Amino acid sequence: MLAALAGLLAAAVALGSAELVAGIVGRASSPVVAVGDAAITLTPESVKHVAITTFGENDKGALVVGTLLLIAVYALAIGLVGLRSRRRGVLGIALFGVIGAVAALTRPEGGPFDALPSVAGAVAGVVALLALLTPLTHPEPAAVAAGARGDGPHRDERVMDRLRELLGSVDRKGTGMDRRGFFLTSGVALGAAALTGGGGRLLQRRFDVAEARAGLELPTPSSRAAALPGGADLATEIDGVTPLFTPNRHFYRVDTAISVPQVRPTDYRLSMTGMFDSPRSYTLPDLYGRADLVERDITLTCVSNEVGGTLAGTARWIGVPLGAFLRENGVRSGSSQLVCRSVDGMTIGAPTRSALDVQDAMLAIGMNGEPLPVEHGFPVRMIIPGLYGYVSACKWLARIEASTFEAYDAYWVQRGWATDGPIKIASRIDTPAPLRSFPAGRRAIAGVAWAQTRGISRVEVKVDDGAWAEAELAPEVDADLWRQWVLPYDFTTGRHTVSVRATGADGEVQTEAREAPFPAGASGWHTTQVVAG
Repeated sequence: MLAALAGLLAAAVALGSAELVAGIVGRASSPVVAVGDAAITLTPESVKHVAITTFGENDKGALVVGTLLLIAVYALAIGLVGLRSRRRGVLGIALFGVIGAVAALTRPEGGPFDALPSVAGAVAGVVALLALLTPLTHPEPAAVAAGARGDGPHRDERVMDRLRELLGSVDRKGTGMDRRGFFLTSGVALGAAALTGGGGRLLQRRFDVAEARAGLELPTPSSRAAALPGGADLATEIDGVTPLFTPNRHFYRVDTAISVPQVRPTDYRLSMTGMFDSPRSYTLPDLYGRADLVERDITLTCVSNEVGGTLAGTARWIGVPLGAFLRENGVRSGSSQLVCRSVDGMTIGAPTRSALDVQDAMLAIGMNGEPLPVEHGFPVRMIIPGLYGYVSACKWLARIEASTFEAYDAYWVQRGWATDGPIKIASRIDTPAPLRSFPAGRRAIAGVAWAQTRGISRVEVKVDDGAWAEAELAPEVDADLWRQWVLPYDFTTGRHTVSVRATGADGEVQTEAREAPFPAGASGWHTTQVVAG
């Protein structure tokens, strides 16, 4: 038991030391972050989908916790192995360092210094492991002295040896241990782990850009979003309906970044490369200072969203019109794909034609009246209404390369997702909540529906085996914005099945055919079970 504890403490020292060095090199070089990023890249899409379905936006936190648990189990085993063979224990920790270093070096934006935290952590871990194991194979000084006087463990020797074995104080070779020395060394190791880990976290705060972001003043757009008509937001009248606009703190986030990229406004550059006649790079002041900035209300949807899921949200965005921006740089007619690269190396492949022709496509710099939140792509992200985020909404955008679909497969396409990702017409029941009892009688059935770039013309609701009934729609604000709906209904006592379907302004009726999100987005009617008491 004490040997396993030695391994765990050695791992804590290793991780703490690695975090301290990562505070100097960069937070993405932390072995936990680097290994977590590598795990995301190597994980099969089916497993990722299960993780997103199970943990939602907390999937990356769950991955970090899982990584730490695996490290803990590994460390316990290393301690037990190291007690029997110092060489194998050292090699076990060295392997831990190699895995972290390789993961850091193979990141898309990884550099040679990114291996330093893992190397430093491994060295510190080896030193800690050897120091912690030494007292476990050396008897206490008092016991040695007693043995020299001849009054040591001669009486009842077998009983005492058996007792020591049960207490874990004797290894297989039968050597004694210095328990006092072990606990003293353990205290030192625990303190070192806490100091280095805490110091590393404090140092990593210097990479935060929250203060720099807060100091930015969002420019006034030349073209404002349409004014909201009266009664546009049913959430003010009907409890449980999703609000028309999603607060930034509640806006869904699905990406692969365990450590959110931190880009200082003064360091930001957006490079245009590839099939442009006159490519150039832009600073953040270049974008903030443009005269053609627009403000638009747009609903975003993740391709991983299940039927009836919550991975969708609406915000009022401010940005540079993407079509005009691309033409300004002379995008060539032969380009079919814009390979958009994030500062952390992530790639998103957006159709060039959609970027040029979709009216409200933009390089977004503002979200709900403030600069983009760091978690949502600060300082610049791309948005193309009508397309799922995996082919349109590159966050922390650093480069746009005009290319073709034949020349390059972006990150998600490499993993089997569809090349194009048009958002499917969808509707969702927000209230009554499933399987939650409510009094029988008249009650509002309500929710949201969306069909981007087309708009919603009708929503219908069916209860049990009844006929479809047309719901009342909130006033339309914009075709790119979801639309709330409500249907008052008289519920009898008992369990009921409620279904919803939407019709787009182009006449397309939402299909009943159920499809999983992979590889091109979910489809099917949202159906829930409700209970009237």
